[in-house]
Amino acid sequence: MKLHFEPDLDFQLTAIESVCDLFRGQELCRTEFTVTRLTPERRLEYGYDDEGLGVGNRLTLLDDEILENLQAVQLRNGLPVDSALASKDFTVEMETGTGKTYVYLRTILELNRRYGFTKFVIVVPSVAIKEGVYKTLQITEDHFRGLYAGVPFEYFLYDSRKLGQVRNFATSSHIQIMVVTVGAINKKDVNNLYKDSEKTGGERPIDLIRATRPVLIVDEPQSVDGGLKGKGREALGKMEPLCTLRYSATHVDRYHMVYRLDAVDAYERRLVKQIEVASATVEAGHNRPYVRLVEVRARGGDIAARVELDVGTPRGGVRRATVTVHDGDDLQQTTGRELYANHTIGEISAEPGNEFMELRYPGSEQFLAPGEAFGDVDSTALHRQMIRRTIREHLDKEKRLRPRGIKVLSLFFVDQVARYRQYDEEGNPIKGEYARIFEEEFRRAARQPAYRELFDHSDLEDLAARVHNGYFSIDRKRVAGKTVEVFKDTRGDSRADDDTYALIMRDKERLLSLEEPLRFIFSHSALREGWDNPNVFQICALRDIRTERERRQTIGRGLRLCVDQTGHRIRGFDTNILTVVAMESYEDFAKNLQREIEEDTGIRFGVVERHRFATIPVRDLDGSERPLGVEPSEELWRHLHGKGYIAGNGKVEDTLRTALKEGTLELPPEFEPQREQIEAVLRKAAGRLEIRNADERRTVRVRKEVYLSPEFRELWNRICERTTYRVHFDNEELVRKCAGSIGEMPPVPRTRLRWTKAEIQISDGGVQPENVVGTASTTLDEENLDLPDLLTQLQDATALTRKTILRILRESGRLEEFRKNPQAFIQAVTERINATKRLLLVGGIRYRRLGEYYAQELLEQEELTGYVRNMLQDAEKSVYEHVIYDSDTERRFAEDMERHDAVKLYTKLPGWFTIPTPLGTYNPDWAVLLTTEEGDRLYFVVETKASTSPEDLRPTEFAKITCGRRHFETIAEVHDNPARYVVIPSLEGLFE
Repeated sequence: MKLHFEPDLDFQLTAIESVCDLFRGQELCRTEFTVTRLTPERRLEYGYDDEGLGVGNRLTLLDDEILENLQAVQLRNGLPVDSALASKDFTVEMETGTGKTYVYLRTILELNRRYGFTKFVIVVPSVAIKEGVYKTLQITEDHFRGLYAGVPFEYFLYDSRKLGQVRNFATSSHIQIMVVTVGAINKKDVNNLYKDSEKTGGERPIDLIRATRPVLIVDEPQSVDGGLKGKGREALGKMEPLCTLRYSATHVDRYHMVYRLDAVDAYERRLVKQIEVASATVEAGHNRPYVRLVEVRARGGDIAARVELDVGTPRGGVRRATVTVHDGDDLQQTTGRELYANHTIGEISAEPGNEFMELRYPGSEQFLAPGEAFGDVDSTALHRQMIRRTIREHLDKEKRLRPRGIKVLSLFFVDQVARYRQYDEEGNPIKGEYARIFEEEFRRAARQPAYRELFDHSDLEDLAARVHNGYFSIDRKRVAGKTVEVFKDTRGDSRADDDTYALIMRDKERLLSLEEPLRFIFSHSALREGWDNPNVFQICALRDIRTERERRQTIGRGLRLCVDQTGHRIRGFDTNILTVVAMESYEDFAKNLQREIEEDTGIRFGVVERHRFATIPVRDLDGSERPLGVEPSEELWRHLHGKGYIAGNGKVEDTLRTALKEGTLELPPEFEPQREQIEAVLRKAAGRLEIRNADERRTVRVRKEVYLSPEFRELWNRICERTTYRVHFDNEELVRKCAGSIGEMPPVPRTRLRWTKAEIQISDGGVQPENVVGTASTTLDEENLDLPDLLTQLQDATALTRKTILRILRESGRLEEFRKNPQAFIQAVTERINATKRLLLVGGIRYRRLGEYYAQELLEQEELTGYVRNMLQDAEKSVYEHVIYDSDTERRFAEDMERHDAVKLYTKLPGWFTIPTPLGTYNPDWAVLLTTEEGDRLYFVVETKASTSPEDLRPTEFAKITCGRRHFETIAEVHDNPARYVVIPSLEGLFE
């Protein structure tokens, strides 16, 4: 298998553009410096045949210009706008599973293409992430070389024993990418990075890195920094970077946010898997004195513990509650239950890293760490049920997905490594209780008739042992005269962990192969950040995660969209469902996950920020698009507050939820064209993060009387043909429109010089500038600029021929501005040409029939699943027994069709029914058969949109709709009474 990467995902391109646009106006340039203090003879001895010159990045922009670019990017992306440039640290937030590593690696190449930057250092917190980044560099290398015309780039893992690589990093004129863990650079006293070395020409490696002014990319900065004054952040500063780009899903410190794709955005846009929870909660099991330590608190000298107990209720019942206890408390009095007689609280320790609570009971005592419990139901019995449920969920998905070439993986997080695997005195491995339980339950499930087809002619005894394994951090030592692997729990940031992580990171393709028997993976803490496999469909937490802030970390291992055996990404919630098997209720899991997201990301659920509408696109009369802006956003916010939809702090009121549900939201007339986007923003704020209940998932079957009817066959025959497309460009029109667009662009700015004045104060504390003020800004008329190859750069950026580009530039009348600011001119012209190309791409599309069809039988063969809360049940006119809808507009449309006599039958078109377009595949919403009063039959393919005005649709939406219309026009040519393609807001629109 070779994993494939999609180069045109809009959210990834937006993240890349947001960073690159920070340097808009930067000249294409570099700097040179001396890298060696060795004599020519010593250089020859070490094999250095160069002149001892290094190549570094150079920034020519003023801080004011970077701030102006930053503010433009933040406004465009609907983020709070910074008023000052506090540092050159910039933050990109991307939810786990959305391609963060791909984005920053491609940003490297884009920064080089636009501005000539060549030196990049990627700093990561652990060996796990280092291996993951290195693996991504390897598997994307051919992909990136194809996108960037084979531009040479080199990458390596920093190794203090191979400092010659650092010298090459400094001297090479090619793109250099160094990947290093923070642990390798933050120990100044013992680190070779800070010592003179002849391997680097007599220089300290850190000095060579510093001289290149590298662009620093920090992966998971919350783990790298070590706090605002931590060693990690200090080590980053020692490199004196040109700028620092910080990428994570869970930032602690947000410096100049330039792009944000948060958890809610990712779920709503279906960029990650749908999460569902299969919860294991114990009911009517209060027959033992149960005590669970939640946390230890030390405040103002008072040390207390919060514990979970089974407390008696006034009516004689029992409820599980969290209470605060102190040393010496009698739990019988606390709970009001005789079951707790002679159970008391002993010592409570609040020492950081050694928190515990002593529980004294008749005949003994027990020390509980946070999260540990005493006296609950038999944990082995509970864990057996959880393993059984995970195996069942796995096999259900494997039955459905294996025929489509998709391998299913399941991941177990265990509380103790020894409960999965142990070693005897001679070093021989012994199966722990989890391994034994798993094999027993796997064989039990494999013998059931429902799953027999998966294991035909298989030796279940042998297979049960081969389908599971454990990935733990390991060490090796001699035991009883032989070398054995001794398992330990580490964080994955030491050299001893390298072997294990090499297995995890470097064999991803083999693990995804259907030929590889391993399907169930057990781990303790090794598989956290840095390990991701797209085909993890089940995660079972055989440990308590209620007191650890690790729900996001846990589910993050399975959020990536899956791939098939050809390495292609599969989209859609019908396939991508992550089932979390957990020891807490579905409601509690959802509530606590949302709390973690709020704490980790700063998202305020149920609150509408004043700037939240600023990024909504507005189409001007000339067809150009711009963001709504901060001031109109605040004006709209004040209107919503005045109408009582939101409170003074932005909190959503029930009146807004009602208005959105009933379609009665009142907006000022000037905002009506953007109603759909405004309602989408408000709906996101009014709702909550949706975590599905696994027990509400239903398999939807076809309704035979509709599916087998001749009327449906007639409808299906009119829409099922497949097509391919070609794009025809009118070169003259392309030249004319590109030239016109360039002619209308704003003037290209000249380079400016900013003057500042400061008082220099000399004291015992050192030399410090004070009272720094900006006094003037002036334009520089630069002479003798080294002009880049204009036609070659535009050819690489636009994929047009040099001859066509030359015609465009001449006819635009703007070519003379190239000399004023070459890089700004190239960037502005590139954007104008590519935007014009995109519009012409769809305008010139032509579809051709293939003579291939979507077989009607697929409706019955391809399993369709959905959730009760998003399902119109027992639909009588639908091909499916239940209709799965994605929005209120779709729900109302389906309900109206069920009630209207003119609708004979209909179907919601499944996710596999797609039309190819230059912007990705397109899945229409509905196929509908109407009958008139005269008995005529009318066939329709329907796209339901709240607004059908082209001005209200995003360009990508409008383009795909245009392609859908052309596709159905093409296949309509062979039918006397063809299906017509329409875009409507409601059923009434169809009759109109």
